Amino acid sequence: MRQPARMDALAALRDGALAFDLIVIGGGITGAGIAREAAAGGLRTLLVEQRDFAWGTSSRSSKMVHGGLRYLGSGQFRLTRDAVRERQRLLEEVPGLVRPLQFLMPHYRRQFPGPWLFGLLLAVYDRFAGRRSRRRLNAAETLNWVPGLRTQNLVGASGFLDAVTDDARLVQRILEEARNSGAWCLNYLKASVGPANGGRRTVTLTDTSGPQVKSFELSAPVIVNATGAWASEVDPGDGQSQRSIRPLRGSHLVLPYESLPVSCSVSLLHPEDRRPVFAFPWHGMTVLGTTDLDHPAPLDLEPRITEGELEYLLKISSTLFPGRQITRNEIVATWAGVRPVVSEGPAKAPSKENREHVIWDHQGLVNVAGGKLTTYRLIARQILEQCRPYLTHLQLPDDALPGFSPPPSADQAGGQRPNSIPHNDWRKLQGSYGPALAKVLESGEPLKIPGTDTYWCELIWAAANTDVIHLDDLMLRRTRLGLMLPNGASELLDLIEKACSAALGWDKAAWVKERERYLAIWRENYSLPSSDTTAPEAPHGAV
Repeated sequence: MRQPARMDALAALRDGALAFDLIVIGGGITGAGIAREAAAGGLRTLLVEQRDFAWGTSSRSSKMVHGGLRYLGSGQFRLTRDAVRERQRLLEEVPGLVRPLQFLMPHYRRQFPGPWLFGLLLAVYDRFAGRRSRRRLNAAETLNWVPGLRTQNLVGASGFLDAVTDDARLVQRILEEARNSGAWCLNYLKASVGPANGGRRTVTLTDTSGPQVKSFELSAPVIVNATGAWASEVDPGDGQSQRSIRPLRGSHLVLPYESLPVSCSVSLLHPEDRRPVFAFPWHGMTVLGTTDLDHPAPLDLEPRITEGELEYLLKISSTLFPGRQITRNEIVATWAGVRPVVSEGPAKAPSKENREHVIWDHQGLVNVAGGKLTTYRLIARQILEQCRPYLTHLQLPDDALPGFSPPPSADQAGGQRPNSIPHNDWRKLQGSYGPALAKVLESGEPLKIPGTDTYWCELIWAAANTDVIHLDDLMLRRTRLGLMLPNGASELLDLIEKACSAALGWDKAAWVKERERYLAIWRENYSLPSSDTTAPEAPHGAV
């Protein structure tokens, strides 16, 4: 059964007339993947998210769809193998949304790892992928790829292919597939899990989308807690059933391409702690990140970059690109995400923690934490296998079947490329929207919003069709306008109001309120840190 509009869906849920086999808590990449696999397997599935879809880690990742060479270097062969194979699958199923990207690791004299050792790692990496992408570049070739790179003691670079994506849009694509298979997915619906009772688990759901907070109860044979860093808050376990989740913060800088023009992802070892930091192209900008620190702040507050992290990232930029002294004034935006790492003990440095996921069952509340963006589908299938004792009729969809519906073909409505859209942008749109592309093109002008790679029709369609409750949903997750334009795209908001008010159903008073709310969120969490945000923090790579 297709999910009705939000208010009708909430009314149907409150009436208690609907029965669900599975309730998924958490609307990030993992929760969306579970909902898609469950619904495709015939389970009556409900997914709820206390904030917006992808509000947490899944819109604030490093955007990489990769196997993780550093995990291979630390002996995590299974994680790397699975991730490389899933990367290949995503490249084939959603080209344009998950895009191949050349990665370069510059090598400097007497610096570890050298070209020979790195080449061995890449050979294993290629073997997992089933194809060769590694290459060796001399110093001159490296500088052709990365102009402005520090030349002192440069001996060359190792090149290989991985992939990059828009993580929040990837979550939306998976949610759309889940809904097409019959799942109900609602954001701004907070869940509180009760104790097991008579072979079922009860959950209290609270609608937080408006000023009138309303709660109601539902139950299911099994509930999946896919809230990531929030997992221990959702699970009211007895202590023995819980896991030690260590929230780790990773922060990023968004720069104009002209400030740091890189056409590939450059992996740089920070001079302070030898951690890899990346500079890579994304949405026409350049991103520099990430850090890796304990995050002691309350998880209900949006994470934000600190002064120490800003200085850390600027230092590697000035060290590796000495001719491009990036200043604070050039930074367009920042973002910080919290990784849900299952800790092996407080004495371990953040960057040394194991990134593999952990699944545990607490009396019909199946929890998951850890894992990677790339392996979301494998994690989802493992979680559902863990749910099998409660779902005897579970039938997972065939693993060989594609997880995404294709975009319209050239002879279908919406399958023809408008003349105003270049070929590369057309491929990105096809991957980003799949079968919805025709409706996207009908929603508005296929013209780019000035200073961005986003089209007006994308923005208007998203406002009307992707569960936007607040303006920050639209500006920071459905599109990335708040990260691509100065001051959170504040100068563009009047035009966005004219284009999107009807689709959003907001009158003037509602728009003014949402505008003020969004700009406050942007200033607090996506801009440069102010003088009062220099909270104490552990050194990078240490506790």
